Amino acid sequence: MKLAIIGYGNIGRGVECAIRQNPDMELYGVFTRRDPNTLQTLTGAPVYAAASLAQHADKLDAVILCAGSATDLPEQTPQTAALCNVVDSFDTHARIPEHFDRVDAAAKASGHTALISGGWDPGLFSLARLYASAALPDGQDYTFWGRGVSQGHSDAIRRIPGVLDARQYTVPVPETLEAVRSGANPALSTRQKHTRECYVVAADGADRDAIRQAIVTMPNYFADYDTSVTFITAEEMQKNHRELPHGGQVIRSGSTGLHAEHQHTVEFSLKLDSNPEFTAGVLVALARAVVRMNRRGDTGCKTIFDVAPADLSALSGAELRKKLL
Repeated sequence: MKLAIIGYGNIGRGVECAIRQNPDMELYGVFTRRDPNTLQTLTGAPVYAAASLAQHADKLDAVILCAGSATDLPEQTPQTAALCNVVDSFDTHARIPEHFDRVDAAAKASGHTALISGGWDPGLFSLARLYASAALPDGQDYTFWGRGVSQGHSDAIRRIPGVLDARQYTVPVPETLEAVRSGANPALSTRQKHTRECYVVAADGADRDAIRQAIVTMPNYFADYDTSVTFITAEEMQKNHRELPHGGQVIRSGSTGLHAEHQHTVEFSLKLDSNPEFTAGVLVALARAVVRMNRRGDTGCKTIFDVAPADLSALSGAELRKKLL
Protein backbone atom coordinates (compact mmCIF):
# COMPACT_ATOMS: atom_id res chain seq x y z
CA MET A 1 0.00 0.00 0.00
CA LYS A 2 1.35 3.39 -0.97
CA LEU A 3 0.58 5.95 1.74
CA ALA A 4 1.17 9.68 1.91
CA ILE A 5 1.35 12.05 4.85
CA ILE A 6 -0.06 15.56 4.89
CA GLY A 7 1.43 17.63 7.68
CA TYR A 8 4.83 17.00 9.22
CA GLY A 9 4.55 17.74 12.91
CA ASN A 10 4.71 15.27 15.78
CA ILE A 11 2.04 12.96 14.41
CA GLY A 12 3.39 13.17 10.86
CA ARG A 13 6.83 12.08 12.02
CA GLY A 14 5.21 9.32 14.05
CA VAL A 15 3.33 8.07 11.00
CA GLU A 16 6.55 8.11 8.99
CA CYS A 17 8.18 5.83 11.55
CA ALA A 18 5.09 3.61 11.95
CA ILE A 19 4.87 2.89 8.22
CA ARG A 20 8.40 1.45 8.40
CA GLN A 21 7.14 -1.14 10.90
CA ASN A 22 4.51 -2.47 8.48
CA PRO A 23 5.89 -4.60 5.63
CA ASP A 24 2.74 -4.29 3.53
CA MET A 25 3.13 -0.49 3.32
CA GLU A 26 5.46 2.10 1.91
CA LEU A 27 5.63 5.86 2.29
CA TYR A 28 5.12 7.59 -1.03
CA GLY A 29 5.98 10.99 0.39
CA VAL A 30 5.18 13.87 2.70
CA PHE A 31 3.00 16.77 1.53
CA THR A 32 3.50 20.08 3.28
CA ARG A 33 2.28 23.66 3.15
CA ARG A 34 5.84 24.75 3.87
CA ASP A 35 8.47 25.13 1.18
CA PRO A 36 9.30 21.47 0.38
CA ASN A 37 12.95 22.42 -0.08
CA THR A 38 13.18 23.41 3.59
CA LEU A 39 11.87 20.13 5.00
CA GLN A 40 14.09 17.14 5.75
CA THR A 41 12.23 13.95 6.68
CA LEU A 42 13.50 11.42 9.21
CA THR A 43 13.73 8.61 6.67
CA GLY A 44 14.66 10.61 3.59
CA ALA A 45 11.14 10.30 2.16
CA PRO A 46 10.42 12.76 -0.65
CA VAL A 47 8.61 15.99 0.14
CA TYR A 48 6.01 17.63 -2.07
CA ALA A 49 3.96 20.80 -1.91
CA ALA A 50 0.52 20.19 -0.42
CA ALA A 51 -1.02 22.03 -3.33
CA SER A 52 0.32 19.37 -5.72
CA LEU A 53 -1.59 16.46 -4.14
CA ALA A 54 -4.01 16.17 -7.06
CA GLN A 55 -1.08 15.45 -9.39
CA HIS A 56 -0.10 12.40 -7.29
CA ALA A 57 -3.52 11.14 -6.24
CA ASP A 58 -3.74 8.27 -8.74
CA LYS A 59 -0.51 6.80 -7.33
CA LEU A 60 -1.74 6.76 -3.71
CA ASP A 61 -3.75 4.13 -1.88
CA ALA A 62 -4.47 6.42 1.07
CA VAL A 63 -3.47 9.70 2.67
CA ILE A 64 -3.04 10.19 6.41
CA LEU A 65 -3.82 13.72 7.55
CA CYS A 66 -1.65 14.87 10.45
CA ALA A 67 -2.96 18.37 11.08
CA GLY A 68 -4.93 19.99 13.88
CA SER A 69 -8.65 19.60 14.54
CA ALA A 70 -9.28 23.23 15.46
CA THR A 71 -9.03 24.73 11.97
CA ASP A 72 -7.16 22.41 9.58
CA LEU A 73 -9.03 19.11 9.43
CA PRO A 74 -12.52 20.55 8.95
CA GLU A 75 -11.29 21.87 5.60
CA GLN A 76 -8.52 19.40 4.70
CA THR A 77 -10.39 16.13 5.17
CA PRO A 78 -13.30 16.76 2.77
CA GLN A 79 -10.91 18.36 0.27
CA THR A 80 -8.60 15.33 0.41
CA ALA A 81 -11.48 12.84 0.32
CA ALA A 82 -12.42 14.30 -3.06
CA LEU A 83 -9.00 13.15 -4.35
CA CYS A 84 -7.96 10.07 -2.35
CA ASN A 85 -8.83 7.62 0.38
CA VAL A 86 -8.06 9.40 3.64
CA VAL A 87 -7.68 8.95 7.41
CA ASP A 88 -7.75 11.75 9.96
CA SER A 89 -7.58 12.12 13.74
CA PHE A 90 -10.28 14.77 14.19
CA ASP A 91 -10.78 14.88 17.96
CA THR A 92 -13.25 17.67 18.71
CA HIS A 93 -15.91 15.27 20.03
CA ALA A 94 -18.79 17.77 19.92
CA ARG A 95 -18.22 18.47 16.21
CA ILE A 96 -17.75 14.90 14.96
CA PRO A 97 -21.32 14.58 13.54
CA GLU A 98 -21.02 17.66 11.34
CA HIS A 99 -17.47 16.73 10.29
CA PHE A 100 -18.71 13.25 9.35
CA ASP A 101 -21.48 14.65 7.16
CA ARG A 102 -19.17 16.96 5.21
CA VAL A 103 -16.54 14.25 4.66
CA ASP A 104 -19.19 11.66 3.76
CA ALA A 105 -20.56 13.87 0.99
CA ALA A 106 -17.10 14.44 -0.50
CA ALA A 107 -16.04 10.80 -0.29
CA LYS A 108 -19.25 9.37 -1.76
CA ALA A 109 -19.18 11.83 -4.63
CA SER A 110 -15.63 10.80 -5.54
CA GLY A 111 -15.86 7.07 -4.80
CA HIS A 112 -13.33 7.20 -2.00
CA THR A 113 -13.29 5.90 1.56
CA ALA A 114 -12.56 8.31 4.38
CA LEU A 115 -12.16 7.45 8.04
CA ILE A 116 -12.39 10.26 10.56
CA SER A 117 -11.54 10.53 14.24
CA GLY A 118 -8.96 7.77 14.32
CA GLY A 119 -6.43 7.43 17.12
CA TRP A 120 -7.03 6.38 20.70
CA ASP A 121 -9.72 8.82 21.82
CA PRO A 122 -11.68 9.10 19.71
CA GLY A 123 -10.60 5.71 18.39
CA LEU A 124 -9.57 2.78 20.56
CA PHE A 125 -11.28 4.25 23.61
CA SER A 126 -14.46 4.56 21.53
CA LEU A 127 -14.29 0.84 20.79
CA ALA A 128 -13.71 0.06 24.46
CA ARG A 129 -16.85 2.01 25.33
CA LEU A 130 -18.82 0.18 22.63
CA TYR A 131 -17.65 -3.32 23.59
CA ALA A 132 -18.17 -2.81 27.32
CA SER A 133 -21.61 -1.22 26.95
CA ALA A 134 -22.71 -3.99 24.58
CA ALA A 135 -21.72 -6.66 27.13
CA LEU A 136 -23.07 -4.69 30.10
CA PRO A 137 -26.11 -2.76 28.87
CA ASP A 138 -27.16 -2.04 32.46
CA GLY A 139 -24.25 0.15 33.46
CA GLN A 140 -22.39 3.41 33.27
CA ASP A 141 -19.37 4.55 31.19
CA TYR A 142 -16.55 6.70 32.51
CA THR A 143 -13.57 7.97 30.55
CA PHE A 144 -10.48 9.53 32.09
CA TRP A 145 -7.56 11.03 30.20
CA GLY A 146 -4.05 11.69 31.47
CA ARG A 147 -2.07 12.84 33.17
CA GLY A 148 -0.70 13.74 29.79
CA VAL A 149 -0.27 16.24 26.99
CA SER A 150 -3.28 16.73 24.74
CA GLN A 151 -1.95 17.58 21.28
CA GLY A 152 -5.29 18.92 20.04
CA HIS A 153 -5.79 21.18 23.05
CA SER A 154 -2.19 22.36 22.92
CA ASP A 155 -2.64 23.17 19.24
CA ALA A 156 -5.81 25.12 20.00
CA ILE A 157 -3.90 27.29 22.49
CA ARG A 158 -1.10 27.91 20.00
CA ARG A 159 -3.66 29.35 17.58
CA ILE A 160 -4.43 32.19 20.01
CA PRO A 161 -2.79 35.49 18.97
CA GLY A 162 0.29 36.22 21.07
CA VAL A 163 1.03 32.56 21.92
CA LEU A 164 4.40 31.23 20.72
CA ASP A 165 4.17 27.75 22.24
CA ALA A 166 1.91 25.80 24.59
CA ARG A 167 1.45 22.48 26.33
CA GLN A 168 -1.83 21.43 27.87
CA TYR A 169 -1.97 18.59 30.41
CA THR A 170 -5.22 16.79 31.10
CA VAL A 171 -5.30 15.51 34.68
CA PRO A 172 -7.89 13.12 36.19
CA VAL A 173 -9.22 14.09 39.60
CA PRO A 174 -7.79 11.26 41.78
CA GLU A 175 -10.73 11.00 44.17
CA THR A 176 -13.17 10.75 41.29
CA LEU A 177 -11.16 8.02 39.56
CA GLU A 178 -11.05 5.91 42.71
CA ALA A 179 -14.79 6.34 43.29
CA VAL A 180 -15.48 5.01 39.79
CA ARG A 181 -13.13 2.05 40.21
CA SER A 182 -14.88 1.14 43.45
CA GLY A 183 -18.12 0.58 41.55
CA ALA A 184 -19.90 3.47 43.24
CA ASN A 185 -21.29 4.67 39.86
CA PRO A 186 -21.21 8.37 40.79
CA ALA A 187 -23.03 10.93 38.65
CA LEU A 188 -20.28 13.27 37.48
CA SER A 189 -20.12 16.57 35.69
CA THR A 190 -17.35 17.26 33.17
CA ARG A 191 -15.70 19.55 35.69
CA GLN A 192 -15.61 16.88 38.40
CA LYS A 193 -13.63 14.39 36.28
CA HIS A 194 -10.62 16.38 35.04
CA THR A 195 -8.61 19.51 35.46
CA ARG A 196 -6.57 21.14 32.69
CA GLU A 197 -3.11 22.60 33.18
CA CYS A 198 -1.86 24.97 30.48
CA TYR A 199 1.75 26.10 30.13
CA VAL A 200 2.14 28.98 27.70
CA VAL A 201 5.05 30.83 26.13
CA ALA A 202 3.77 34.30 25.21
CA ALA A 203 5.30 36.70 22.73
CA ASP A 204 7.02 39.79 24.07
CA GLY A 205 4.40 42.42 24.76
CA ALA A 206 1.47 40.03 24.38
CA ASP A 207 -1.59 40.66 26.53
CA ARG A 208 -1.36 37.77 28.97
CA ASP A 209 -4.72 38.49 30.56
CA ALA A 210 -6.36 38.31 27.14
CA ILE A 211 -4.58 35.03 26.38
CA ARG A 212 -5.65 33.56 29.72
CA GLN A 213 -9.25 34.61 29.14
CA ALA A 214 -9.25 33.19 25.61
CA ILE A 215 -8.07 29.85 26.97
CA VAL A 216 -10.39 29.41 29.94
CA THR A 217 -13.49 30.45 27.94
CA MET A 218 -12.73 28.39 24.79
CA PRO A 219 -15.80 26.26 24.01
CA ASN A 220 -15.34 22.49 23.46
CA TYR A 221 -11.84 22.72 24.93
CA PHE A 222 -11.59 24.52 28.30
CA ALA A 223 -14.81 26.29 29.21
CA ASP A 224 -16.26 23.28 31.03
CA TYR A 225 -13.15 22.52 33.12
CA ASP A 226 -11.21 23.99 36.01
CA THR A 227 -8.27 25.31 33.98
CA SER A 228 -4.99 26.78 35.18
CA VAL A 229 -2.77 28.89 32.90
CA THR A 230 0.93 29.30 33.73
CA PHE A 231 3.19 31.48 31.62
CA ILE A 232 6.74 30.20 31.22
CA THR A 233 9.81 30.95 29.13
CA ALA A 234 10.77 29.13 25.95
CA GLU A 235 13.73 27.70 27.85
CA GLU A 236 11.46 26.29 30.55
CA MET A 237 9.23 24.77 27.90
CA GLN A 238 12.19 23.07 26.25
CA LYS A 239 13.58 21.81 29.55
CA ASN A 240 10.44 20.66 31.33
CA HIS A 241 7.82 19.96 28.66
CA ARG A 242 9.62 18.41 25.69
CA GLU A 243 8.07 14.97 25.96
CA LEU A 244 4.50 14.13 24.95
CA PRO A 245 3.25 11.43 27.33
CA HIS A 246 -0.42 10.57 27.71
CA GLY A 247 -2.81 7.80 28.60
CA GLY A 248 -6.05 7.19 30.38
CA GLN A 249 -8.80 4.74 31.22
CA VAL A 250 -12.20 3.71 29.94
CA ILE A 251 -14.18 2.16 32.78
CA ARG A 252 -17.66 0.66 32.68
CA SER A 253 -19.45 -0.50 35.79
CA GLY A 254 -22.52 -2.63 35.28
CA SER A 255 -24.75 -5.28 36.75
CA THR A 256 -26.14 -8.61 35.61
CA GLY A 257 -28.54 -11.17 36.98
CA LEU A 258 -32.29 -11.38 37.43
CA HIS A 259 -32.19 -8.77 40.18
CA ALA A 260 -28.95 -7.02 39.14
CA GLU A 261 -27.25 -8.82 42.00
CA HIS A 262 -23.82 -9.17 40.38
CA GLN A 263 -21.59 -6.17 39.77
CA HIS A 264 -18.83 -5.96 37.15
CA THR A 265 -16.17 -3.45 36.22
CA VAL A 266 -14.44 -3.40 32.84
CA GLU A 267 -11.35 -1.23 32.42
CA PHE A 268 -9.25 -0.51 29.34
CA SER A 269 -6.19 1.61 29.99
CA LEU A 270 -3.24 3.11 28.16
CA LYS A 271 0.06 4.51 29.43
CA LEU A 272 1.98 6.15 26.61
CA ASP A 273 5.52 7.51 26.50
CA SER A 274 4.68 9.25 23.23
CA ASN A 275 1.11 10.25 22.48
CA PRO A 276 1.84 11.18 18.82
CA GLU A 277 3.77 8.00 18.05
CA PHE A 278 1.06 5.74 19.48
CA THR A 279 -1.64 7.77 17.72
CA ALA A 280 0.36 7.37 14.52
CA GLY A 281 0.41 3.59 14.94
CA VAL A 282 -3.38 3.54 15.18
CA LEU A 283 -3.76 5.80 12.14
CA VAL A 284 -1.52 3.57 10.03
CA ALA A 285 -3.54 0.47 10.97
CA LEU A 286 -6.73 2.35 10.09
CA ALA A 287 -5.22 3.34 6.73
CA ARG A 288 -4.79 -0.36 5.97
CA ALA A 289 -8.46 -0.92 6.77
CA VAL A 290 -9.55 2.03 4.63
CA VAL A 291 -7.65 0.72 1.61
CA ARG A 292 -9.19 -2.73 2.03
CA MET A 293 -12.69 -1.31 2.44
CA ASN A 294 -12.31 0.84 -0.66
CA ARG A 295 -11.09 -2.12 -2.71
CA ARG A 296 -14.32 -3.90 -1.74
CA GLY A 297 -16.34 -0.91 -2.93
CA ASP A 298 -17.27 0.36 0.54
CA THR A 299 -17.08 4.14 0.06
CA GLY A 300 -18.08 7.23 2.00
CA CYS A 301 -17.12 8.38 5.47
CA LYS A 302 -16.41 5.82 8.20
CA THR A 303 -15.43 5.75 11.85
CA ILE A 304 -13.63 3.08 13.81
CA PHE A 305 -17.04 1.54 14.57
CA ASP A 306 -17.36 0.58 10.90
CA VAL A 307 -13.99 -1.20 10.69
CA ALA A 308 -13.84 -5.00 10.95
CA PRO A 309 -11.01 -5.88 13.39
CA ALA A 310 -9.38 -8.18 10.84
CA ASP A 311 -9.01 -5.27 8.41
CA LEU A 312 -6.66 -3.53 10.84
CA SER A 313 -4.09 -6.31 10.87
CA ALA A 314 -1.44 -7.26 8.34
CA LEU A 315 -2.00 -10.91 9.33
CA SER A 316 -4.22 -13.17 7.26
CA GLY A 317 -7.44 -14.62 8.63
CA ALA A 318 -5.74 -17.97 9.19
CA GLU A 319 -2.87 -16.31 11.04
CA LEU A 320 -5.23 -14.30 13.20
CA ARG A 321 -7.21 -17.42 14.16
CA LYS A 322 -4.03 -19.29 15.01
CA LYS A 323 -2.17 -16.55 16.91
CA LEU A 324 -4.75 -14.28 18.47
CA LEU A 325 -8.13 -15.97 18.71
